[in-house]
Amino acid sequence: MSALTRRAFTASAPLVLAAFAQPSLAQQARARPLVIAHRGASGERPEHTLTAYQRAIDQGCDFIEPDLVMTADGVLVARHENEISGTTDVAERPDFASRRTERSIDGVKTAGWFTEDFTLTELKTLRAKERLPALRPASAAFDGAEPIPTFQEVVDLATAQSRRTGRTIGVYPEMKHPTYFEARGLAMGARLAAELRDNDLDRRDAPVFVQCFEPRPLRAFRQISAAPSVMLAGAGTLSDTMLAELAEFADGLGPELKMVLHLDQPSLPPTGLIARAQGAGFKVHPWTVRLENSFLPATLRRGEDPAAHGDAETLFRALFAAGADGVFTDFPEAAVKVREAMVSG
Repeated sequence: MSALTRRAFTASAPLVLAAFAQPSLAQQARARPLVIAHRGASGERPEHTLTAYQRAIDQGCDFIEPDLVMTADGVLVARHENEISGTTDVAERPDFASRRTERSIDGVKTAGWFTEDFTLTELKTLRAKERLPALRPASAAFDGAEPIPTFQEVVDLATAQSRRTGRTIGVYPEMKHPTYFEARGLAMGARLAAELRDNDLDRRDAPVFVQCFEPRPLRAFRQISAAPSVMLAGAGTLSDTMLAELAEFADGLGPELKMVLHLDQPSLPPTGLIARAQGAGFKVHPWTVRLENSFLPATLRRGEDPAAHGDAETLFRALFAAGADGVFTDFPEAAVKVREAMVSG
């Protein structure tokens, strides 16, 4: 796409644009936290479909989050993983049976069908399905309805809905396994940077965060793009020295929930990481709040059914009270409801 066809986001939402400034801690405490739709409204529709993203937007989210992998012809598409048997109908397609193989992805051997073995045209013949049908049967009812979207299609949706709603809908792409793809001749970072430039999103104040679990690709991305970036972190310890090192190439921190709250304690007290990270200049966006008992701390579960919804409202409240600048969730409507109640209260 040429610069002449760039798609500009509406700049009428101070809520989202303010998220890219670096306010004082006092200002941060008063800020309205972002609701980040994790793979769209993925608790209600098959993840990474345009319908899931649209539903999240209708529910009031601020950002939609596509995980990005690559096709054989170098196109960025939205899938949780490059192995797609759990999220598409590829295993039911006899014409693609021979594509089943085994790969080592970041040191983990995985068998199945992989996006990098398909062209975009081939992938577009597949249909998305619910990844967790036992926990989310209502979502599984929508299996087979939609194809895999490209990153450009996700950006186009956010652009169109920003114009329709009059508020900026940001995009929050995650580079999945960029080192793996790079080794196969697919330069994910360079491709993503180019698409951000083509869509007028390659700037410090753009409504976008680029996230990754791998520090080296994220550091390299900072050299080719001005877009804000977020370092993802699983359970573990982040010392002040480590935070200082991450601050060299990341604007935000995306920690696992148990890194920011003591989930084993009924009152869910903060661990102190949010305050320390904010003190180092980071925005902090913990992941991921889901409503099902299966994903909630024991004290917040309701009943014995793992698919039943527990007390996620208390979890949202604890995160917002601890000062989180935003939160990833599969259920954006629930997060928006809690946020609005806390802000208005």
